[in-house]
Amino acid sequence: MPPENLITLKDDMVAFIAGHGLRRMPAYVSDEVPTVVFEEENPDGWKDFVELAEASGAPFLTMSEAILEKADLASLIEQIRDQLYPDDEAPEIDDAERLLRHVGKIGYLQLGFAHQGVMFLFETATDWYDSFQDLMETVSGLGGIVVDDHDHDE
Repeated sequence: MPPENLITLKDDMVAFIAGHGLRRMPAYVSDEVPTVVFEEENPDGWKDFVELAEASGAPFLTMSEAILEKADLASLIEQIRDQLYPDDEAPEIDDAERLLRHVGKIGYLQLGFAHQGVMFLFETATDWYDSFQDLMETVSGLGGIVVDDHDHDE
């Protein structure tokens, strides 16, 4: 059964990366950059990825994590309720409320390294994080903006 919190995996990654003499840079690599996503069926495939980074001569890896924040989930639930009103019993609301038990947990990790103008990425996510992303896409598909940056004027 896959873990519900990737904190232990993150700690293992940090130690393994340091053990290979590489540094980490906190950064998320977006879709706007040319990327190749590492695909591995082995749960420890991320170790192969780190070893590939080392073999390519990469001096560092980028590392990013996504922690489910209570405010982000509250905003998502509010958007779902607003867009599905008056249907207070829509399954999307229940799905979002079930995610409350994952607040504060790491649901997504990304490692990356640059080589010859391309970013190579390793990504992993929990099932609940994938569900969260699916709900965000559902709300976006309904015409709403999911994450409130708290800086907008209406």
